[in-house]
Amino acid sequence: MLRYVVVIAAALGVALPVTPSLALTTKDKMATCKFGADDQKLAGKARAAFMKKCMSNKDEPRGPAVGAAPPPPPPPPPPAQH
Repeated sequence: MLRYVVVIAAALGVALPVTPSLALTTKDKMATCKFGADDQKLAGKARAAFMKKCMSNKDEPRGPAVGAAPPPPPPPPPPAQH
């Protein structure tokens, strides 16, 4: 009995990560983008720009969280040699 449980658990452990859990179809993504545009009450050019950005497949991070420490400044350039 325990052998069957182990085999089933192993099979699920292999099969679950393979399935795309968050994959959206274009139709689903369009519905989500339309909902966002309607929620913000966008119209005209603003709506078109929002829809274009929403439907693109770019992964844009939203930036640092509110109250997060600012990133450190970049290092100074090396001194110029004459």
